[in-house]
Amino acid sequence: MKEFFGIGGYQREPEGYMSWQHLVFVSSLMVIMIVLAVVIGLINKKKDDKKKNITIIVAAILIDAFELFKIILICTTSGETDSWHNLLPLYLCSIQLITIPLAAFSKGRVKEAALDFVVIFGILGAVLGTYGAGQNYAAYPVLSFDNVVAGLTHTISGFTSLYIVISGMASMKKSNMPITFAILFCFCVAAYIANEFLGTNYMFLVRGDGTPYDIFYNLVNGNQCFYPIIVAGLFVLYIIAYHLIFNLIKNKVHAK
Repeated sequence: MKEFFGIGGYQREPEGYMSWQHLVFVSSLMVIMIVLAVVIGLINKKKDDKKKNITIIVAAILIDAFELFKIILICTTSGETDSWHNLLPLYLCSIQLITIPLAAFSKGRVKEAALDFVVIFGILGAVLGTYGAGQNYAAYPVLSFDNVVAGLTHTISGFTSLYIVISGMASMKKSNMPITFAILFCFCVAAYIANEFLGTNYMFLVRGDGTPYDIFYNLVNGNQCFYPIIVAGLFVLYIIAYHLIFNLIKNKVHAK
């Protein structure tokens, strides 16, 4: 158990990013995620919104409980007073730690916008946080506390996204888009402030760190004014594109 939790550092060598162990582990999580989302979503499809919402409440409690446990363990075992600097829920994937509970416990247009936000970024976060988590799987063994918790939280995010769509809770109303943008804007501002004071790189607003954002970082020569604006602009474009594609598919299905 001490080795699993990495207390004192992992003694095992990491199997490596895109190793068969990495791919088998994350693929297993993704299969479980999809099966649960489809089965539970179809079971609840004809139920009222209050009953449908119970599943989102459970997902909200689980994702925050796992993440909180991880933060407490790392902060108490790392021996570093500033270990919390990189553990704030200000990464793009971490936004779901706030938006899933918001979708579960809020009402009205705020709830609708939060549900849509989870739908838009949930699957993206699940894929990037499992198959695309090169930094994690290069640094830690596959079956380690860090990677297991990261895999669970990201697939809970993906599960919730799929469940909302399958159960019929996604509205994707254009009138709710300003609230969706407001949620994104608040997190971008919080991430930017944290980056300035803590020297972090939340939401890749400082640099690309080996991600495709490096293309834009290099394009503006690392300009710390234009680069974060471009990153935030890409988030906005992604939301708009997702809305357009989702509603196009929805209209075609209803037309049939």
